[in-house]
Amino acid sequence: MKQLKGSCHCGAVEFEFKTPAPVPFMRCYCSICRKTSGGGGYTVNIVGMSDTLTIARGKENLKSYRAIKNKEAPEKDQVLCQNRYFCTTCASYLWAHCDDYPQWIYPYASAIDSELPVPQKTASIMLESAKKWANPRELPSGVDANETFNVYPDYSLEQWHKDHGQLC
Repeated sequence: MKQLKGSCHCGAVEFEFKTPAPVPFMRCYCSICRKTSGGGGYTVNIVGMSDTLTIARGKENLKSYRAIKNKEAPEKDQVLCQNRYFCTTCASYLWAHCDDYPQWIYPYASAIDSELPVPQKTASIMLESAKKWANPRELPSGVDANETFNVYPDYSLEQWHKDHGQLC
């Protein structure tokens, strides 16, 4: 288990949590991630244990947003996705939390101040939503391989860490 610290850009919010799976390997290209926090056309989340999340500073500066997964559907059929928490002062996205998986939080790797391991393999998901200008097949420096998925893969962030010997 690894203890990690994170914060927003302006410093109004600081938080800590524990994670068994700290490798920032998965890039999500869905429209929600891209539009809410993905300046490169994607977002990278890691996983943390929700019962270890502590807000060290700025709880009053937190707000959450729930995006609609299927905006094209009639309003009665629309589905909301997880809560995405952000700083109300600088708008930095900090973590997501899904009611379907209450034991986990999904911090944005970009909000983590602690040093994170460099992934040797990555995964790019939701490619059917990727914009042409964002090249999901371009590998970051030091990455050996990139799995690609048109939709969400059948494994969790935790399972990827287990499969790749990266679980703490």
